[in-house]
Amino acid sequence: MYRKNLFFVPVLLGIFFAATAQETKVFYHEDKDFQDALNLYNNQQYQAAQSIFEQVKSTTKDEETEANSAYYSANAAIRLNQRGADKMMEEFVERYPTSTKRNSAFLDVADYYFETGKYPYALKWYKKVDVSTMSSKDKERFNFNNGYSLYASKRPKEAERYLSRVSNSQKYGSQAKYYLGYIAYEQDDYNEASARFDQITDQELLNEKLSYYQADLNFKLGNFEEAIAMAKKQLAKSDRREISELNKIIGESYFNLKKYDEAIPYLQKYRGKRGRFSNTDYYLIGYSFYKQGDYENAIKQFNKIIGGTNNVSQNAYYHLAECYLNLDQKTEALNAFKNASEMEFSPEIQKDALLNYGRLSYEIGNPYEPVPQVLKSYLDAYPKDEYQQEIQELLVDSYITSKNFEGAMTLLEENQNYASKETYQKVAFYRGVELFLDGDYENAIERFSKSLKNPENKSFEARAEFWQAESAYRLDRFEDALSGFTRFQKLPAAKNMSEYEELDYNLGYCHFKLKDYNNAVTLFKRMVSSGNIEDVKLADSYLRLGDSYFVTSRYSLAKKAYDSGSKLNGPERDYAAFQKALCDGFLGNGSAKIAGLNDFLRLNPKSSLRDDALFELGNSYVKSGQESEGLHIYDRLVDEYARSKFAPRALLRQGLVHYNANRNDEALTKLKRVVEKYPKTAEAKQAVTTAKLVYIDEGRVSEYAAWARNLDFVEVTDSELENASFEAADRKYAEGKTETALNGFEDYIKEFPNGVHALQVNFNIAQIYFSKGEKEKALPFFKKVADSGGEYQEQALTRVCEVYVGNGDYNSAIPYLEQLEETAEISQNRTFAQSNLMKGFYGKKNYDLTIEYAEKVLGASKIDNRIKSDAQIMIARSAIETGDENLAETAFAEVKKIATGELAAEAWYYDAYFKNKAQDFEASNASVQKLAKDYATYKEWAGKGLVIMAKNFYALDDAFQATYILESVISNFSEYEDLVAEAQGELSIIKSRESQRNSSVDPNGN
Repeated sequence: MYRKNLFFVPVLLGIFFAATAQETKVFYHEDKDFQDALNLYNNQQYQAAQSIFEQVKSTTKDEETEANSAYYSANAAIRLNQRGADKMMEEFVERYPTSTKRNSAFLDVADYYFETGKYPYALKWYKKVDVSTMSSKDKERFNFNNGYSLYASKRPKEAERYLSRVSNSQKYGSQAKYYLGYIAYEQDDYNEASARFDQITDQELLNEKLSYYQADLNFKLGNFEEAIAMAKKQLAKSDRREISELNKIIGESYFNLKKYDEAIPYLQKYRGKRGRFSNTDYYLIGYSFYKQGDYENAIKQFNKIIGGTNNVSQNAYYHLAECYLNLDQKTEALNAFKNASEMEFSPEIQKDALLNYGRLSYEIGNPYEPVPQVLKSYLDAYPKDEYQQEIQELLVDSYITSKNFEGAMTLLEENQNYASKETYQKVAFYRGVELFLDGDYENAIERFSKSLKNPENKSFEARAEFWQAESAYRLDRFEDALSGFTRFQKLPAAKNMSEYEELDYNLGYCHFKLKDYNNAVTLFKRMVSSGNIEDVKLADSYLRLGDSYFVTSRYSLAKKAYDSGSKLNGPERDYAAFQKALCDGFLGNGSAKIAGLNDFLRLNPKSSLRDDALFELGNSYVKSGQESEGLHIYDRLVDEYARSKFAPRALLRQGLVHYNANRNDEALTKLKRVVEKYPKTAEAKQAVTTAKLVYIDEGRVSEYAAWARNLDFVEVTDSELENASFEAADRKYAEGKTETALNGFEDYIKEFPNGVHALQVNFNIAQIYFSKGEKEKALPFFKKVADSGGEYQEQALTRVCEVYVGNGDYNSAIPYLEQLEETAEISQNRTFAQSNLMKGFYGKKNYDLTIEYAEKVLGASKIDNRIKSDAQIMIARSAIETGDENLAETAFAEVKKIATGELAAEAWYYDAYFKNKAQDFEASNASVQKLAKDYATYKEWAGKGLVIMAKNFYALDDAFQATYILESVISNFSEYEDLVAEAQGELSIIKSRESQRNSSVDPNGN
């Protein structure tokens, strides 16, 4: 066995060594087939050799030849990449365990896989090698090849053990030191790497491979000048990938030497890892441009840094903000400062960023969070800061500029040292005005009262008095209003204010509502003769002057005033013409009255007073003896205005005319028609009474009794008791003793539910409950009056609608609103009905009717901007729902001109939306900024605007702004799920795109 092992030395590269011992034929076979196969094998003709070796193996009787044939056949299979080649070699080892080629087989196969670059396969076979039987030369090759295979298989620690064994080898030493150095380099052990590289003496290796790593090592060791020199030397002889990396080394070395102008061209030549930059790469170029004062190019680099959460990102965002500020791009600076302020890597940068974020929020508004909250957070974080007073002042002003006056009042009430009493006075006044414009007059009065308790500024004191009085007037508190306007009149500061110019108008109305007509006349006369009043108010003053004369029976003066008013282009020209005709009647000129009423009907085909005019005309014809004309006009009234309160009156008058003319059958026909069509009205009760007289005259009492028994609203009552019950309660009501009156009215209804005064009593009960704020209790009484018709119907209808609309119950409101629209004589009530029908139909998604009613509202005269903006917004929203964006854009543009509060916020959002669609991205951003500054309290619209802004910025190639805004929406608007979902979708798209050029960005959007 020993002699066999001695003679069968390992074979390398197909060379066989023959040896002479006891017999010369031991290793030199005369077997021609084996020798032919061996020659083919040595000439790398493995397929042919394998075939012969397999044949020899199966035919030879020599055990050694058989083993050698199996060995070479398996080796050929490996070199031919045949399936199962490994198994063939393993079978050889198992079958011929005493073969001298056993260890040679392991090493030879391993070396083959090593030379073909299949290092994991090589390691498998090197692991089988018995090193103890190897020559020193083979051991060196084994250690180097095994070590390199381990290194190539990313097992550096194991590789070090084998490569270290040949680090002093003459053949393998330089390469071993190179890889040992590179392992240390990859493990950031730069000193060890440098030491290894310095030991390499192979000049070719030094020239070709080491200059790049030595340049990088010097860079990482802080030897920037040497790194630059080595990298520049290596540039000319490097491939494309290494050139990119060398440019990075040179650029970053210049950067660290603060030679930013020299750094820029090299940093720009770097191509990134696999074509992608990292956030740090963008920071280096951006900061270099920033230090050169080239803010535009700095921004182009900084704003590619997205999703960063380290000190590099915090620095980048802070300097990005400074660049934006230098270019007066304050919205963009706000976002960058906010981002830097939210990172804690540098406390100094964090504080300064938060300070600037607060200042900018105050200056331009903040779409993410209320400006006061931003400033308060700075005061909380840095309570004894040198900027404390400045931020306190900005905090107070921020409430005012963002129109959060209620918040400002609360702040100043809790922190009186933050601002002066005068500031509080102004804030309380502005909050009062805000509530007044929203129609919340009770709370407006409370805020004006608080303002008046701090009368530091005389001008604001006067204005608070005026608007407090105006609020009282709107609540029908005419005495309080009169007192307030009078106090305002006496204040010296009032005389220089615009409110003072029309004070007589307000005072005149107060006296008019208080039925102090003499004073009303004096004041309205002063208004019409002032010469400094707009036409609409001038016309209105003439009419109220006429009304005051009319009520006090001064008909000639009344007619003159009405005549003057009718000549002006006021909304009540038809009313003036109607009243002029009435004056003629009261002045005894019946024919003039008839002519005037006929002219009125001819000239005012759409007037709400046509039913009034027809009734008066019918009365006038009857009074002048033109009975048939009068009866004809009454018929016309009933036919054209069947739901008018005058319709039952006209029928009743017809019945009375016939009765007085002894046409009893015709009288009964008309009287019964009143009862049939308008039951439970006062006219119906009067018709029953008159019909009773007719039947008595005819001697048909039993017939009357039979008819009356079927009428559920007719009772045989003690009329004296009924009247006494009513008059007792009514007297208390007139005296202002409402609780006592309420009890009396309720007792009356219990006793006489269908009494003569039931309609008025129901109305009075409803009014008392309503004035107490108990609207639900008032509702059923108002409904009874509204459903019955008669004198109080319009007022009752208005109240019923008001209660249902206030509760958001448009399904119940719509039938009453439609009735109010049809029957209202007061134009404001008709507009109220149309406005709420518009909203009701929008809620029911009937967009055609919504637009129809909105146009009716816009066509009404004498409506304020709040109602106009409501109508325009309904048109705009309906257009959006039906896909008519052209109409929507036009309507929102109109809303934007006149709206306040949330409607204005919505209009500005759509302004941004349509500009974004038109690809006018910068103008769209300006609209979002307006929305953020003036309407930030309407959070949902602010959030929707931010999503638009993010899209704008990404279209403008500012990925930082786009992603940061979307991330802020996701963080700060969680209560709006659809908004957050939209922001997440947009952010995912952007991050997916940005990951293709920025290796720091997760393509999954994380």
